[in-house]
Amino acid sequence: MSDQSNVKFRLNNSELWGGLIGLALGGFVIWSGLKLKLGSINDPGAGFVLFYTGILMCLFAASVIIAALTEGGPTFGSRWVNTRWTKPLLVIVCLIAFSFALNPLGFLLSSIPLMLLLLRVVDPVRWPLAVPVAVLVPLGMWWVLKRLLLIQLPSGIFEIG
Repeated sequence: MSDQSNVKFRLNNSELWGGLIGLALGGFVIWSGLKLKLGSINDPGAGFVLFYTGILMCLFAASVIIAALTEGGPTFGSRWVNTRWTKPLLVIVCLIAFSFALNPLGFLLSSIPLMLLLLRVVDPVRWPLAVPVAVLVPLGMWWVLKRLLLIQLPSGIFEIG
């Protein structure tokens, strides 16, 4: 009981800094919405949704800040204890490689190896399941994007996809 009433303001409160960053980001989104013109409710401008999204972001960030100031929060160091970095770093490396391979190889030839790698290395799935999923999911996505939604996808040097 005495711990809850004796909350001290700490600068290394990670929730406080997260809320402040969210508040700044929400302010930027509001400013960007205003810059794009709001329009009216019957004729919304390009910044209409952006402006109100920024207001929501600021409200959520303010609630995080208030909770951090009244209830306290974990420190920065406690957030990173026992963190496993290998899988997130591997996903980042795979996505960077995918972005470089997308234009030269095309959508299908770059997304199938990406899916297979993610299925086998990041979250190990058995080969008999990983191979069909890695082939069928990109093929299904290609069909939806290219044939149904008529979105142009890079076909690469082999003109596949």
